[in-house]
Amino acid sequence: MAPEFLLAGIGFAALLGLLALRAPVGLAMLLVGAAGYHHVVGWAPLLNYLKTTPWHLFANYTLSVIPLFVLMGALAERGGLARDLFAAAHALVGQRRGGLAMAVIGACAAFGSVCGSSVATTATMGRAALPELRRYGYDPGLATGTVAVGGTLGVLIPPSVILVIYGISTEQNIARLFKAALLPALVAIALYLVVIAVLARRRPALMPVAPPLPTAERRRALVAVLPVLLIAVVVVGGIYGGVFTPTESAAVGVTATLAVGLVKRTLGRREVASAVRAAAETTAMIFVILLGAEVFNAFLALSQAPDLLALWITEQGFPPYGVLLAMLLAYVALGAVMDELAMILLTLPVFYPVVVALDFGLDPGEVGLWFGTLVLVVVGIGLAAPPIGLNVFVVSGLARDVPIGRTYRGVLPFVATDFLRLGLLVAFPGISLWLVRLLE
Repeated sequence: MAPEFLLAGIGFAALLGLLALRAPVGLAMLLVGAAGYHHVVGWAPLLNYLKTTPWHLFANYTLSVIPLFVLMGALAERGGLARDLFAAAHALVGQRRGGLAMAVIGACAAFGSVCGSSVATTATMGRAALPELRRYGYDPGLATGTVAVGGTLGVLIPPSVILVIYGISTEQNIARLFKAALLPALVAIALYLVVIAVLARRRPALMPVAPPLPTAERRRALVAVLPVLLIAVVVVGGIYGGVFTPTESAAVGVTATLAVGLVKRTLGRREVASAVRAAAETTAMIFVILLGAEVFNAFLALSQAPDLLALWITEQGFPPYGVLLAMLLAYVALGAVMDELAMILLTLPVFYPVVVALDFGLDPGEVGLWFGTLVLVVVGIGLAAPPIGLNVFVVSGLARDVPIGRTYRGVLPFVATDFLRLGLLVAFPGISLWLVRLLE
């Protein structure tokens, strides 16, 4: 084995060992990266690198989009926007068999467009929707499973924080990534609704029909949701239309979400302070992980292992789609045992140079966009699928009387469609790239 690969392998093994010992992800990457950097070039270059890197990393204007989108999601969560979305979806389709489950999917998709976080979407929609699903007699496992998979839509639907981090890590244009992710997200929504419709037809006992709401109550629910939909249109539409940059769109979204909460009196001083504090904590966690990933990536760059691996794979003449399939299977395996943010930042320095060096009949920029949507789909699978499924644990914490095994059984039909969607996106890159090409 070449010494470069041996050194990189030792680094990955040490990092995985620290993560297995439950060391914080950012700290583990920082320690292993610094140790590897010192091994390659010595103390003086390492200290000089650490003296300047944090400043240049965190002074990057692009990073300002993260705390803004996180704050927008925190304000939306505390301002009751999820409750309004679910009530409106309930008013539209709740009287159909399976309609409440469809309402959960639709509300999760809409809330994801103003939240950007899968876990936050799952937790917030769980609190809003689970009591209603249980009140109308929905099967507990199906109810919790629907909320868990609905939350995964926050990974792909702009403004996804994970998608922003992918763009920063790979130096991709974030607005183009948002465009590339929209159609795959809509495909996910459609497939989830098909699953619910099929289950409603074949196993109607799982989803009793909810009585129709009174006309006045339906009207109130639909009127109440208009400000939320307006925020989503302004934030996402502003990016797609080229009116705002992602950072400007996030700032507008924060202002609009705060204004709606204040006007509706769902956001008071205590709720705003709580949202700011939660956003600061989440942003600090993300930034520490980004710093650790930066140092670890610098160590890998010094080892030259990623570039040498990309060169070796291209020289061997492996089928490009075979290499891509192997990467996606690795992501599925890692997603079952690892946090999605850590998984992306850990693997991109190795996988990304390899995938952009392969010939898929696309230019490297389009390959980067396409690969980003594939990675995010696999991340979504890892958030819901056994044996970990972070979203499953989140929703299980809200429904403690439902055994986690029943929730896993509830998510399996949806996860099956996720693999179908992944296959479609691999076979037809144009699904991800069509909107990018149309709007440019």
